[in-house]
Parts: sequence; structure tokens; C-alpha cells
Amino acid sequence: MKILTVVSHPRVNSLTFSVADRFLQGLADAGHETEMLDLHRSGFNPVLWEADEPDWSSDRKIYSPEVEAEMERMKKYDALAYIFPIWWFNLPAMLKGYIDRVWNNGFAYGSNKLHHKKVLWLGLAAAPKELFEKRQYDKMLSQHLNVGIASYCGISNSQVEILYDTLDSRPEIFENLLMRAYHLGLHYDNDARV
Repeated sequence: MKILTVVSHPRVNSLTFSVADRFLQGLADAGHETEMLDLHRSGFNPVLWEADEPDWSSDRKIYSPEVEAEMERMKKYDALAYIFPIWWFNLPAMLKGYIDRVWNNGFAYGSNKLHHKKVLWLGLAAAPKELFEKRQYDKMLSQHLNVGIASYCGISNSQVEILYDTLDSRPEIFENLLMRAYHLGLHYDNDARV
């Protein structure tokens, strides 16, 4: 399978990028073809200006060259993966801006829907799992990403995975997070949780 992996973090030496590297290694070991799009280093502008505002009267709008190029990139892949830190219990602004601009009317929803077989949302949370479950942040994020975005755009196989306790500096915690990322890549095309 051809999988576009989009990573959003301001620092390349972050745990987010270490997780992305291990995830990509899992994909490669499973025989998948992938491209990693680093939103920050690519120079992508997350701000939605008039040129990329949805045209509700037409599904045939021509968007800015930057957005059209990203739409063409997405069309080349069978599936998607997004790797990001969870900030304020949501996507970081860079990734939210990418979704706002690229998953746009006439391409991702409206008269057309996305053709991708699956999308994986892999978020890194500093907080422990118990905090997310106590306040149902995990359910809120899953509803938002799986239903509000993926399903709305035609991707029925959408999976949210959260790696918790990412600020815990114990080596065994760090290695467990990386191993989990590797297994998510290795078993990407399986529907069962790994």
C-alpha cells in the first residue's frame, strides 16, 4: 500500500519525530511505500486566506498553487497517517491549518470524497491515559477525527491512537512508545488493534 505520512512538530529532534521514524520503519518492514511530509520544514503555510476558502456555490473551485500541489500529492496515495503532538486536547495549529486548506470542498467533501482506504491519527499526549479518560478527551478527539473529519470526507476506516505520558523520561516508557509506533506501522493494514 502507498501511505502518505504527515508529521507536524516544530522540532526535528522531538519525540514526535522519533515516533514518526519508528512508524515509518514499521511501514517499510511491512512492505509499504511511504512518503513523509514534514509540514514545518516543507514551508507549508497553515493560514487559510481567501484563495482557499471553500466556495459553497461550486465544487469546481481552483485553489492556490500550494493547496492544489498538496491535493495532487494526496491523490498519489492509498492511505494516510498523521503524527502530531496533542496540544490543548486537539491537533496543533499547523496540522489543523493543513486540514482546513487541503481537505477542502470539491476535493475532500462536497461532490467528491477522499478515496483513501484508511487514515491513522497518531497523537502524542503528555498527560496520562487516566486524565484523558476521566474527562473523556480521548472520546472527544476520536469523535472529532474519525467522524467529524475522516467519515465526513469519505474515509470510513479511521483510527485514532494516542501515545500517553510522553513527558515521562524513564527509558522504558520512551522505548515502549517507540515500539508501539513501530507496531502501528508494521500492522498498518490490519483492522485489529495491535
